[in-house]
Amino acid sequence: MYKNIPEFEVLPQHVGFIMDGNGRWAKNRGLERSAGHKEGAKTFRRICEYCADVGIKHMTFYAFSTENWSRPEKEVGALMKLFKEYLLEGEERTAENDIRQMRLKFIGEKEGLPKDLLKLIEKAEKKTAKYSKITINIALNYGGRAEITHAVKSIAAKVADGEISVDDINENLVSDNIYTAGQPDPDIIVRPSGEFRLSNFLTWQSAYSEFWFSDVLWPDFTEENVNEILSDFQKRNRRFGGV
Repeated sequence: MYKNIPEFEVLPQHVGFIMDGNGRWAKNRGLERSAGHKEGAKTFRRICEYCADVGIKHMTFYAFSTENWSRPEKEVGALMKLFKEYLLEGEERTAENDIRQMRLKFIGEKEGLPKDLLKLIEKAEKKTAKYSKITINIALNYGGRAEITHAVKSIAAKVADGEISVDDINENLVSDNIYTAGQPDPDIIVRPSGEFRLSNFLTWQSAYSEFWFSDVLWPDFTEENVNEILSDFQKRNRRFGGV
Protein backbone atom coordinates (compact mmCIF):
# COMPACT_ATOMS: atom_id res chain seq x y z
CA MET A 1 0.00 0.00 0.00
CA TYR A 2 1.21 3.51 -0.84
CA LYS A 3 1.94 5.95 1.98
CA ASN A 4 2.15 9.76 2.13
CA ILE A 5 -0.51 10.22 -0.55
CA PRO A 6 -1.54 13.88 -1.05
CA GLU A 7 -5.08 14.79 -0.03
CA PHE A 8 -7.43 16.02 -2.75
CA GLU A 9 -10.62 17.90 -2.03
CA VAL A 10 -12.43 16.44 -5.04
CA LEU A 11 -11.66 13.06 -6.56
CA PRO A 12 -12.96 11.81 -9.90
CA GLN A 13 -15.18 8.77 -9.48
CA HIS A 14 -13.95 7.26 -12.74
CA VAL A 15 -10.71 7.80 -14.67
CA GLY A 16 -10.04 6.46 -18.15
CA PHE A 17 -6.45 5.81 -19.24
CA ILE A 18 -5.40 5.43 -22.88
CA MET A 19 -2.13 3.55 -22.45
CA ASP A 20 -0.25 4.92 -25.45
CA GLY A 21 3.41 5.22 -26.38
CA ASN A 22 4.79 1.76 -25.58
CA GLY A 23 6.10 1.19 -29.10
CA ARG A 24 7.76 4.60 -29.32
CA TRP A 25 9.30 4.11 -25.88
CA ALA A 26 10.93 0.90 -27.12
CA LYS A 27 12.00 2.44 -30.44
CA ASN A 28 13.70 5.33 -28.65
CA ARG A 29 15.83 2.75 -26.83
CA GLY A 30 16.57 0.56 -29.83
CA LEU A 31 14.35 -2.23 -28.49
CA GLU A 32 11.59 -4.32 -30.02
CA ARG A 33 8.07 -3.01 -29.54
CA SER A 34 7.27 -5.97 -27.29
CA ALA A 35 9.76 -4.60 -24.74
CA GLY A 36 7.74 -1.39 -24.60
CA HIS A 37 4.53 -3.32 -24.02
CA LYS A 38 6.16 -5.25 -21.15
CA GLU A 39 7.27 -2.02 -19.53
CA GLY A 40 3.82 -0.55 -20.15
CA ALA A 41 2.26 -3.51 -18.33
CA LYS A 42 4.41 -2.74 -15.28
CA THR A 43 3.25 0.86 -15.42
CA PHE A 44 -0.37 -0.28 -15.67
CA ARG A 45 -0.13 -2.29 -12.47
CA ARG A 46 1.69 0.48 -10.60
CA ILE A 47 -0.71 3.25 -11.68
CA CYS A 48 -3.72 1.05 -11.07
CA GLU A 49 -2.62 0.29 -7.51
CA TYR A 50 -1.71 3.90 -6.78
CA CYS A 51 -5.07 5.21 -8.00
CA ALA A 52 -6.83 2.60 -5.86
CA ASP A 53 -4.89 3.74 -2.79
CA VAL A 54 -5.69 7.38 -3.60
CA GLY A 55 -9.38 6.47 -3.51
CA ILE A 56 -10.49 6.38 -7.14
CA LYS A 57 -13.33 3.86 -7.33
CA HIS A 58 -13.49 3.17 -11.05
CA MET A 59 -10.74 3.00 -13.68
CA THR A 60 -10.79 1.94 -17.31
CA PHE A 61 -7.53 1.09 -19.09
CA TYR A 62 -7.41 0.87 -22.89
CA ALA A 63 -5.31 -2.25 -23.44
CA PHE A 64 -6.11 -3.45 -26.99
CA SER A 65 -8.48 -1.92 -29.51
CA THR A 66 -10.49 -3.59 -32.26
CA GLU A 67 -8.17 -1.77 -34.68
CA ASN A 68 -5.01 -3.18 -33.11
CA TRP A 69 -5.49 -6.49 -34.93
CA SER A 70 -4.01 -4.75 -37.98
CA ARG A 71 -0.62 -4.55 -36.25
CA PRO A 72 2.14 -7.05 -37.18
CA GLU A 73 1.28 -10.62 -36.21
CA LYS A 74 4.39 -10.88 -34.04
CA GLU A 75 3.40 -7.83 -32.00
CA VAL A 76 -0.21 -9.01 -31.58
CA GLY A 77 1.05 -12.42 -30.44
CA ALA A 78 3.38 -10.81 -27.91
CA LEU A 79 0.51 -8.72 -26.53
CA MET A 80 -1.76 -11.74 -26.12
CA LYS A 81 1.05 -13.55 -24.30
CA LEU A 82 1.51 -10.52 -22.05
CA PHE A 83 -2.20 -10.45 -21.15
CA LYS A 84 -2.00 -14.14 -20.17
CA GLU A 85 1.10 -13.55 -18.05
CA TYR A 86 -0.62 -10.67 -16.26
CA LEU A 87 -3.65 -12.81 -15.40
CA LEU A 88 -1.51 -15.73 -14.25
CA GLU A 89 0.55 -13.40 -12.08
CA GLY A 90 -2.65 -11.95 -10.65
CA GLU A 91 -3.65 -15.40 -9.40
CA GLU A 92 -0.57 -15.34 -7.16
CA ARG A 93 -1.44 -11.95 -5.62
CA THR A 94 -4.53 -13.06 -3.73
CA ALA A 95 -3.55 -11.48 -0.41
CA GLU A 96 -2.84 -8.13 -2.03
CA ASN A 97 -6.09 -8.25 -3.98
CA ASP A 98 -7.97 -8.98 -0.76
CA ILE A 99 -6.53 -5.82 0.80
CA ARG A 100 -7.36 -3.50 -2.09
CA GLN A 101 -10.58 -5.34 -3.05
CA MET A 102 -10.25 -4.62 -6.75
CA ARG A 103 -12.82 -6.13 -9.06
CA LEU A 104 -11.59 -6.92 -12.56
CA LYS A 105 -13.90 -6.53 -15.55
CA PHE A 106 -12.91 -7.03 -19.17
CA ILE A 107 -14.91 -4.96 -21.63
CA GLY A 108 -14.88 -5.54 -25.36
CA GLU A 109 -15.62 -8.24 -27.90
CA LYS A 110 -14.79 -11.79 -26.81
CA GLU A 111 -14.83 -13.10 -30.38
CA GLY A 112 -11.33 -13.35 -31.83
CA LEU A 113 -9.47 -13.65 -28.52
CA PRO A 114 -7.49 -16.87 -27.88
CA LYS A 115 -9.48 -19.52 -26.01
CA ASP A 116 -6.88 -19.94 -23.27
CA LEU A 117 -6.92 -16.18 -22.66
CA LEU A 118 -10.73 -16.20 -22.48
CA LYS A 119 -10.60 -18.92 -19.81
CA LEU A 120 -8.19 -16.82 -17.73
CA ILE A 121 -10.39 -13.76 -18.17
CA GLU A 122 -13.47 -15.66 -17.02
CA LYS A 123 -11.57 -17.03 -14.02
CA ALA A 124 -10.28 -13.58 -13.01
CA GLU A 125 -13.72 -11.99 -13.29
CA LYS A 126 -15.35 -14.72 -11.21
CA LYS A 127 -12.60 -14.62 -8.59
CA THR A 128 -12.85 -10.85 -8.09
CA ALA A 129 -16.63 -10.54 -8.47
CA LYS A 130 -16.97 -10.49 -4.67
CA TYR A 131 -15.09 -7.19 -4.45
CA SER A 132 -16.94 -3.88 -4.64
CA LYS A 133 -14.47 -1.27 -3.37
CA ILE A 134 -12.60 -0.69 -6.66
CA THR A 135 -13.61 -1.62 -10.22
CA ILE A 136 -10.91 -1.99 -12.85
CA ASN A 137 -12.18 -2.19 -16.43
CA ILE A 138 -9.65 -3.53 -18.91
CA ALA A 139 -10.72 -2.63 -22.44
CA LEU A 140 -9.53 -5.61 -24.49
CA ASN A 141 -10.52 -6.05 -28.13
CA TYR A 142 -12.55 -2.94 -27.47
CA GLY A 143 -13.96 -0.22 -29.71
CA GLY A 144 -16.36 2.54 -28.70
CA ARG A 145 -18.41 2.26 -31.88
CA ALA A 146 -18.53 -1.54 -31.56
CA GLU A 147 -19.79 -1.10 -28.00
CA ILE A 148 -22.61 1.20 -29.12
CA THR A 149 -23.48 -1.22 -31.93
CA HIS A 150 -23.62 -4.04 -29.37
CA ALA A 151 -26.00 -1.97 -27.22
CA VAL A 152 -28.23 -1.15 -30.19
CA LYS A 153 -28.47 -4.82 -31.17
CA SER A 154 -29.34 -5.77 -27.59
CA ILE A 155 -32.08 -3.15 -27.42
CA ALA A 156 -33.41 -4.08 -30.87
CA ALA A 157 -33.67 -7.73 -29.77
CA LYS A 158 -35.74 -6.69 -26.75
CA VAL A 159 -38.06 -4.67 -28.99
CA ALA A 160 -38.40 -7.62 -31.38
CA ASP A 161 -39.24 -9.94 -28.46
CA GLY A 162 -41.86 -7.52 -27.18
CA GLU A 163 -40.01 -6.87 -23.90
CA ILE A 164 -39.97 -3.12 -24.57
CA SER A 165 -41.44 -0.72 -27.11
CA VAL A 166 -39.60 1.78 -29.29
CA ASP A 167 -40.94 4.57 -27.05
CA ASP A 168 -39.06 3.02 -24.12
CA ILE A 169 -35.71 3.72 -25.78
CA ASN A 170 -33.86 6.63 -24.19
CA GLU A 171 -30.33 7.55 -23.11
CA ASN A 172 -30.67 5.69 -19.82
CA LEU A 173 -31.64 2.51 -21.63
CA VAL A 174 -28.62 2.78 -23.92
CA SER A 175 -26.38 3.32 -20.87
CA ASP A 176 -27.90 0.20 -19.29
CA ASN A 177 -26.81 -1.86 -22.30
CA ILE A 178 -23.18 -0.77 -22.69
CA TYR A 179 -20.22 -2.62 -21.18
CA THR A 180 -19.84 -0.25 -18.22
CA ALA A 181 -23.51 -0.38 -17.23
CA GLY A 182 -24.01 0.52 -13.58
CA GLN A 183 -20.77 2.48 -13.38
CA PRO A 184 -20.39 6.27 -13.48
CA ASP A 185 -19.17 7.80 -16.74
CA PRO A 186 -15.49 8.79 -16.68
CA ASP A 187 -14.93 12.19 -15.09
CA ILE A 188 -11.59 12.53 -16.83
CA ILE A 189 -9.77 10.69 -19.62
CA VAL A 190 -5.98 10.63 -19.65
CA ARG A 191 -4.06 10.44 -22.94
CA PRO A 192 -0.26 10.39 -22.73
CA SER A 193 2.28 10.17 -25.59
CA GLY A 194 1.52 13.51 -27.26
CA GLU A 195 -1.64 12.45 -29.10
CA PHE A 196 -4.87 14.48 -28.90
CA ARG A 197 -7.69 12.09 -29.76
CA LEU A 198 -9.95 9.50 -28.17
CA SER A 199 -9.12 6.72 -30.63
CA ASN A 200 -12.54 5.06 -30.30
CA PHE A 201 -12.31 4.88 -26.49
CA LEU A 202 -15.45 5.14 -24.32
CA THR A 203 -17.26 6.97 -27.11
CA TRP A 204 -20.67 6.95 -25.42
CA GLN A 205 -19.42 7.46 -21.87
CA SER A 206 -17.09 10.40 -22.62
CA ALA A 207 -19.80 12.92 -23.61
CA TYR A 208 -18.98 15.16 -20.64
CA SER A 209 -15.55 13.87 -19.66
CA GLU A 210 -12.66 16.19 -18.95
CA PHE A 211 -9.44 15.48 -20.84
CA TRP A 212 -5.80 15.53 -19.78
CA PHE A 213 -3.04 15.24 -22.35
CA SER A 214 0.70 14.80 -21.90
CA ASP A 215 3.82 14.12 -23.97
CA VAL A 216 4.93 11.46 -21.47
CA LEU A 217 5.04 7.98 -23.01
CA TRP A 218 3.01 5.44 -21.05
CA PRO A 219 5.98 3.37 -19.75
CA ASP A 220 7.38 6.59 -18.23
CA PHE A 221 4.08 7.51 -16.58
CA THR A 222 4.45 7.91 -12.80
CA GLU A 223 2.50 8.43 -9.61
CA GLU A 224 3.54 12.08 -9.78
CA ASN A 225 1.73 12.35 -13.11
CA VAL A 226 -1.40 11.02 -11.39
CA ASN A 227 -1.01 13.66 -8.68
CA GLU A 228 -0.66 16.29 -11.39
CA ILE A 229 -3.87 15.09 -13.05
CA LEU A 230 -5.79 15.11 -9.78
CA SER A 231 -4.48 18.56 -8.86
CA ASP A 232 -5.58 19.85 -12.25
CA PHE A 233 -8.98 18.19 -11.83
CA GLN A 234 -9.59 20.33 -8.72
CA LYS A 235 -9.58 23.42 -10.95
CA ARG A 236 -11.99 22.13 -13.59
CA ASN A 237 -15.43 23.79 -13.62
CA ARG A 238 -17.80 21.04 -14.72
CA ARG A 239 -21.12 22.58 -15.76
CA PHE A 240 -22.57 19.71 -17.83
CA GLY A 241 -24.17 22.16 -20.25
CA GLY A 242 -25.42 24.50 -17.52
CA VAL A 243 -24.24 27.97 -16.52
